[in-house]
Amino acid sequence: ESGGLGRRGERGEEVPAERGPGAAFHMFVLMEDLLDKLKLLSYEEEALRRHNMRPLSRHYFALPTNPGEQFFMFCTLAAWLITKAGHPFEQPQEYDDPNAVISNVLSELRSF
Repeated sequence: ESGGLGRRGERGEEVPAERGPGAAFHMFVLMEDLLDKLKLLSYEEEALRRHNMRPLSRHYFALPTNPGEQFFMFCTLAAWLITKAGHPFEQPQEYDDPNAVISNVLSELRSF
């Protein structure tokens, strides 16, 4: 052996490969793509107006600003998308147990 660690750590586990300089901005690109797709589905008229919510900014889910609000928005959009796909799904309430809500969303998605 050459004595250096190379691509492995001290205990032999793999060290993640270095990401390029654009990797830090990948989440912002994904969020902009998500927002474009939601707009094509008329999410502002169909989902947000019904719940009296503001439209998403183009970096809403890319930056952790208010986790509780962001989680509720995610759940609201997930419920709306599941319903839009033809599966009736009850809209979660803001103070529902987060674990139960995610479990219900995942269960419904598995049934697709």
